[in-house]
Amino acid sequence: MKQYLNKNGGSGVTHYQIGEDYIDIKFEGTSTIYTYTNSLNGKNHIDNMKKLALNGIGLSSYIAEHPSVKNHYKKR
Repeated sequence: MKQYLNKNGGSGVTHYQIGEDYIDIKFEGTSTIYTYTNSLNGKNHIDNMKKLALNGIGLSSYIAEHPSVKNHYKKR
C-alpha cells in the first residue's frame, strides 16, 4: 500500500492502494483494510476517491460526507 500524503493534516486515512475497479484504504488506529468498489459504491465515487488519494487531500472527508460510500465497503 502507498502512504497517504495527508496534505491537510489530521486525516484518518494512512494508506491506500488503487486497483482497476476498487480502492483499498487503511485508517489510523486499525490494521483493517477497507475495500471500496465500483459495484458497491459506483464508478463515479471510486474515480473521485482515486483522484483524492493520489492528490493526498480530501479522501477522509469525501468518505464521511457520502453515505453511499461511508456505509458500503468490504473489510479484510
